[in-house]
Amino acid sequence: MSIPVESFSPLGNSLKAEAINRPSTTLWQDAWRRFRKNPLAMGGLAVLALIILFALFGPFFSQFDYKTNNLMATNQYPTWIHPFGTDELGRDILTRAMYGARISLLIGFGSVAINLTIGIFYGGISGYKGGWLDNLMQRIIDIIFSIPDLLYVILLMVTFGAGLRNIFIVLGFINWVPMARIVRGQILSLREQEFVLAARTLGADTRRILIKHLLPNSIGQIIIVAALQIPAAIFMEAFLSFIGLGVQAPMVSLGSMASDGRMNIPSYPYSLIFPAAMIALLMLAFNFVGDGLRDAFDPKMRK
Repeated sequence: MSIPVESFSPLGNSLKAEAINRPSTTLWQDAWRRFRKNPLAMGGLAVLALIILFALFGPFFSQFDYKTNNLMATNQYPTWIHPFGTDELGRDILTRAMYGARISLLIGFGSVAINLTIGIFYGGISGYKGGWLDNLMQRIIDIIFSIPDLLYVILLMVTFGAGLRNIFIVLGFINWVPMARIVRGQILSLREQEFVLAARTLGADTRRILIKHLLPNSIGQIIIVAALQIPAAIFMEAFLSFIGLGVQAPMVSLGSMASDGRMNIPSYPYSLIFPAAMIALLMLAFNFVGDGLRDAFDPKMRK
């Protein structure tokens, strides 16, 4: 017995079934959506924004200079005029903390820019070329990794001398290695993909394949490593300034302020507490932001 076609009807509305439920999102929009759901990452971003504003624009609203001595106001406890107090030379600690935060942020972002340039170039060439060239380049990295970073830093700073420029050189020399390894690993996992084969078939050279195809698909991991290297660079600069190998007077950094304040802990603890708290806030804020970026760009890392 045949069943008439009229007895059948589509279930629901076929037009609604084919409709797009929500608009498509790009990688950046999707990462930002995940990032906003992380309260610690958003809190770290807010603290970081406040510290940047504090460092960039705070000195314009201060009536004191960070390097002018005032022996009539030495070692004053925090007041309305000096919210962070004054040091042993009568200099306002709040104003000095503003300029010190500038140096820390400059070191953090500047050294990571150098690391990105060297690490992406080195790791990209090593991962894409492969073979004997990759083996040779990786053995060089193994040799660099075999010596502790702290020993590198101290030896290079003693050789080149203290100063802001030399800190950039030293941190740029040692911190590109993790970036190069991350980029190499990403390139190795992507270079045999179909879109790379299609680019080769169309006649794209190595430079175009790396810049247009491989590196954009590795940008998530690159951003994560860069964000986590910034607090490491800030801490290293603070350590170098603390032991006297960093920035030199009259320039000020949070590490040098902590070094000046450590001798006055029994009588004037605020001279160490405030710069140390600034360093801790910067470290925590950047680490929270870095963890948030890791979860946003790599959903597999989320719990």
